Amino acid sequence: MTRYPPGPDPSAAKRLGRARILSALVLLLAALLAPAGLALESLNGFPHSPLEIQTQAGRQHFDIWIADTPQRSEQGLMFVRSLPAGRGMLFPQQRPGVMRMWMKNTLIPLDMLFIDVHGDIIYIRHNATPESEDIISTPAPVITPVKAVLELAGGECARRHIEQGDRVIHGLFY
Repeated sequence: MTRYPPGPDPSAAKRLGRARILSALVLLLAALLAPAGLALESLNGFPHSPLEIQTQAGRQHFDIWIADTPQRSEQGLMFVRSLPAGRGMLFPQQRPGVMRMWMKNTLIPLDMLFIDVHGDIIYIRHNATPESEDIISTPAPVITPVKAVLELAGGECARRHIEQGDRVIHGLFY
């Protein structure tokens, strides 16, 4: 009787094929979920400073990160899963003008405060929808140029009674 070497195990080939497909799907999913060409920086590397908001109820104190470069501005609070009540991020502009924001890859609701050169809050977008690609800006009748946008945890303005017309006190504003 002649013995032939065993042929390929069909179940092993199926397992290998499934493993390859699974690996390809994981790589594809990772590529789709990663921001295109954006290397995320730890927020610990962002500059930070104190900021106050003068409200009818008194001064409200925050410790904010500053998105001081185009890369940091593009990253913002993307992929952040929680934001403590006393934290926020400031997005300054070199020249005041129209500012357009969005919530792409932002996982938590945010209050967005649009601020003029004097530190006056000219518009607040309360609880912006996480992961929305809708453009958020000041309403059309507002013609005052925006110097910066401050992002706080969603609902923070309501909790602290921060309103349009309140003043932000920070070295960025004069």
